[in-house]
Amino acid sequence: MSNDRIVVTGMGVITPLGLDLKTTWAGLLSGSSGIAPITAFDASEFRSQIAAEVTGFDPVDYMEKKESRRMDRFSQFAVAASLEALSQARIDLSGPLGEKTAVAIGSGVGGIITLSEQYDVLSNRGPSRISPFLVPMMLVDMAGGQVSIALGAKGPNYCTVTACATGGDSIGHASELLKAGIADVVIAGGTEAPICPIAIGGFNACNALSVYNENPQKASRPFDANRDGFVIGEGAGVLVLERLDHALSRNAEPIVELVGYGATSDAAHITQPAPFGEGGARAMKIAMDMGGIDVKDVDYINAHGTSTPMNDKFETEGIKSVFGDRSYKIPISSTKSMTGHLLGAAGAIEAVFAIMAIKNNIIPPTINLENSDEECDLDYVPNQPREYEVNVALSNSLGFGGHNAVLAFKRFTQ
Repeated sequence: MSNDRIVVTGMGVITPLGLDLKTTWAGLLSGSSGIAPITAFDASEFRSQIAAEVTGFDPVDYMEKKESRRMDRFSQFAVAASLEALSQARIDLSGPLGEKTAVAIGSGVGGIITLSEQYDVLSNRGPSRISPFLVPMMLVDMAGGQVSIALGAKGPNYCTVTACATGGDSIGHASELLKAGIADVVIAGGTEAPICPIAIGGFNACNALSVYNENPQKASRPFDANRDGFVIGEGAGVLVLERLDHALSRNAEPIVELVGYGATSDAAHITQPAPFGEGGARAMKIAMDMGGIDVKDVDYINAHGTSTPMNDKFETEGIKSVFGDRSYKIPISSTKSMTGHLLGAAGAIEAVFAIMAIKNNIIPPTINLENSDEECDLDYVPNQPREYEVNVALSNSLGFGGHNAVLAFKRFTQ
């Protein structure tokens, strides 16, 4: 029934490749890298001195200056991406969106930049000089809160925090709100702005980040034998989701259908994936079962593909366990090779990329894949985009703490 079908009607992104979807998608297809030496602070004493930063972003282009100064960068990104998504969905923003519009925008580390800066204020100038906006700027739920306030969205407002699976889980939960009839429209996704000393230092301390500082654009190398860690990135991805009946009632144009969502826990390790990618494999199976998708139906997988030794190996093994011999025939790519790893925003922007692959019948590449790894031997669409008919795509997101989220998208047909 149409009231059980969930469609995407709008998409918006802020990424290291561009400040909108058109620019970002063009960057992906050209194999561009958004990774460069860190400019947000002096990283000369850090082991990893590179990141995928968003450049040219001015929050005043999207909101009043006074409001922008009361938001951490991660919240600013969320508002900007939401505005683009709503514009594409052709939703009227001249008045409040009302009680049946929900927000489900998550983040991995929230306002860590503000927290870090204000801790320095405490240390150097004393407690009386701490900003009164510290707490409302650092709270992880505040991106969704600011989007709700900016747009007058008075439905449920949720913030999912599942590390690097956050964006995927937020979109999955949004579909459940719609199916339950709790909301007619959900603005869903993830946002992140983690490029500050404490975050880089922390990820360095657990040996997660690439230290290939001498050639930043080559540093993110998913599935390559010489990969040495992920490259941290920032940005946001937002989808507008609706029940099909609601979208059609307002003459909206569905872009794709969200047919499946699988969420699991590894219950194994705080940072490493479960052996053989078992948890991610179960999430893929759940998403496919929900969508009535057979292994022969999947045309593309946007992999989590972090460029860490363990993730890429175990994700490959998980795909093999689900698809068997057919896993060698499915194009797979990791767009993190170009955007870096946007942590809590990764699943949302990669969902957008999976949707764009369906919409345009073209698969973005995995760049920097130059040295074969016998443990990563699938078709990762190396270095060049590929024209390919994509009717069904999966987007995998796997996070610290053992969180796994998989979204299944399908070409929309009436």
